[in-house]
Amino acid sequence: MSLPAPTARRPVRLTVNGRLVEREVTVRQSLADFLRQDLGLTGTHVGCEHGVCGACTVFVDGASARSCLLFAVQLDGATVTTIEGLTPPDGLSPLQQAFCATHAMQCGFCTPGMIVAATELLRENPAPTPEEIREALSGNLCMCTGYVNIVRAVVQAAAAAGGGASPAATRADAGATA
Repeated sequence: MSLPAPTARRPVRLTVNGRLVEREVTVRQSLADFLRQDLGLTGTHVGCEHGVCGACTVFVDGASARSCLLFAVQLDGATVTTIEGLTPPDGLSPLQQAFCATHAMQCGFCTPGMIVAATELLRENPAPTPEEIREALSGNLCMCTGYVNIVRAVVQAAAAAGGGASPAATRADAGATA
């Protein structure tokens, strides 16, 4: 059995941010490159291209996945949600607002992946402790913030949704070991 040439093209049909997309792609094109280059969804960032940094994290069929590690052709029939799909048409989501309010981003490169990972955490655990937040975000690297304000943002978003303690109550804990 021979493998297709890297330049071979295949059709792919998937739903991206609620919109059906049909394209022909090269068999070795990553999902990250497909989203950015073919669909113009540049919120998904490409950092390490090895799945280590988390900047390319998106949802695939509701679960977080590293888009740099997936080929677009693998996702035929799948549903993909990017940071653009998590952003309401009328402004920022409560989690995105919390990131802004707590200064949880500096250069912003890691932010889309952090938002996806934090969204998944809050969906599974609406009242996470700062330690649970740090654990859930441990697969996403940030070279700028030191994570303290990122943890605070997730705490604030959980509290605003009625799931967590007040941000003031966890402020000391969020910074203690982040």
